[in-house]
This record gives sequence, C-alpha cells and structure tokens, in this order.
Amino acid sequence: MEEFNRKNHWEKIYQTKSLNEVSWYQPKPEISLDFVQKFNLSKTAKIIDVGGGDSFFVDHLLELGYQNITVLDISEAAIERAQARLGEKATLVNWVVEDVTNFHSIEQYDFWHDRAAFHFLTDKEDVEKYVATVSKNIKDNGVLVFGTFSEEGPKKCSGIDIHQYSAHTLTNVFSQFFDKIECANIDHKTPFDMIQNFVFCSFKKNESTE
Repeated sequence: MEEFNRKNHWEKIYQTKSLNEVSWYQPKPEISLDFVQKFNLSKTAKIIDVGGGDSFFVDHLLELGYQNITVLDISEAAIERAQARLGEKATLVNWVVEDVTNFHSIEQYDFWHDRAAFHFLTDKEDVEKYVATVSKNIKDNGVLVFGTFSEEGPKKCSGIDIHQYSAHTLTNVFSQFFDKIECANIDHKTPFDMIQNFVFCSFKKNESTE
C-alpha cells in the first residue's frame, strides 16, 4: 500500500477544487473573529493562522488593522491562491509553506489560531510534535484557539480520516502547557448545505511551563 503523503494530498485538493468547493469555506469566519475581539488583541499582536490555506480570516484581520499576521499552510497552492486574492495586501502578511509538525519559528506569538487543521493529525507522534511546537512558540499568557470536528461531527474530510475531539479530550491534549478558558460546540454550514459540528476551545499558556 502506498504511504500517505500529506503534502501531496493537500496540494491536489487546492489545485483541483475552487474556493467554494471545499467544506470549510467561510466568507466571514465569525467564530474566529469573535475570539480575536474577545481577547482584545492589540493591532501589533503577533497572530498566526495555522492551516490557514486560502481562508478569509487573514482578509478580515487586515481590514481590522492587524499588522503582524502569519499564515502557515502545508499547501503552496493554497497560499498562492490567498496571495492572488489579496493582491498588494499580500505583502503585509508573512506566508509560510510548511507542515506544522515540522515548523520551527524564531517568533513567539500572542495568538495562535487553528480552525480545522489539527484534527487531520491522527498519528500520536504528529500530535505530540504539534503540542511541543505550540508550547514553544506562544508567549507566556498567549492565547491558543482551536476549532476541530467534535464527536458529533464528521469522521472523514477531504477523503481522509480525522480525529474527533470533545471539549474534555481537546483540553487534555494541551493541559501540560495551557489552561482552558472556554469551549463550545458550534455548527458550521458547508457550501453544500450540510451541517458539521465543531468544538471550539480557547486556552491561555501558563507561565510555569518555561
């Protein structure tokens, strides 16, 4: 059996499907933007959107005046699509093409956002790498926001398996380095008029882990 290549899979998705042909399409990612507002981030806060692809989250952050935004995605095609859409504004964003499990940054972020990327990591070693990366690259008291498929959500997405989470299991994954702020289950309506249930959780990095 051919070994699954995560990067090739996502390059193919973004090369063959248009913006509104993927289930995660959101013209305005309101839940994610609500978290930004709730934590009252300064306009110079260092924000990273992991698995951002060609999401509109970055567009709205720029419109709100945020000046220090990084978008990370495994797919170069996804990044290129976002850059083309933004035009000259794309130069205001730091773009990183990388698998998050191999991500090494000299930056530490105030706000780490991941909507619908983490649940694609089904291997225990990859999850551990992600946790180590996020703990290293968020400032003390920095905020971590996750949106993953809940236990009532899909078991597959884009033709591959995902890992479902509850508020409890997601909190446990990050409990060594982060304190839970809040969690909620949210329904997302896809472009195909299907409902997918997500669990969104926010966490704050605890200072005792350094």
